[in-house]
Amino acid sequence: MQRIEAFLIDSNKLFREGLKRLLDDSPFQIVAEAGNLREGVAIAESGLRPQLVLLDLVNGGDDEAEAMRRLRSLLPDTRMVVLTTDLCTRRLANALEAGADGYLMKDLSADALAQSLRLVMMGEKVFPTHLAALLISGRVNGNGLEMPISRKGLSQREVQILRCLLNGDSNKMIANHLNITEATVKVHLKSLLRKINASNRTQAAIWALNNGIGGELTGGAAASIA
Repeated sequence: MQRIEAFLIDSNKLFREGLKRLLDDSPFQIVAEAGNLREGVAIAESGLRPQLVLLDLVNGGDDEAEAMRRLRSLLPDTRMVVLTTDLCTRRLANALEAGADGYLMKDLSADALAQSLRLVMMGEKVFPTHLAALLISGRVNGNGLEMPISRKGLSQREVQILRCLLNGDSNKMIANHLNITEATVKVHLKSLLRKINASNRTQAAIWALNNGIGGELTGGAAASIA
């Protein structure tokens, strides 16, 4: 992937410095920073045109939503991703309404973050699995998602790989986790995509959510709902 210029908006200076260093070896390079959305809007009004905006929402209120909509109007061709510590459906709804392309948790691994941002730059909408599940199902009960399981003849290994996809794992990470080769992962992945009639790994993650797979997730997962 070619170099992607990113604009980082976050009130925590230490986090901004850490993320810049974390992304040093990735295609995503922080070229501008702001401490809040108001500052971010002012910088965008001055002519900055990044390919990606990474931002945190402080309170998820109407003022933030309005500032985010203003930022979107100034940068209509820029991908916009919320990076936050809070798994909040209200903030997600506001972010979506304001034109966000993703809503990710700050406790993602570096690999999972980079993979999620690549998906965003490819036009996917990417959210944590639990928020994606809310969007897909439209409801949760007190014990979490209740969805019928229809495994379509998946093997135990294929179900394990589906859970890894929900965690945002790359093929290399899946191979290391399951103690198999990347080539074997690709074979299993091709097989399970065919069985569930999915064209890519993010569609497979959606299918897994809809069919009750993912109960052993430990949080921080990223799944596209595009």
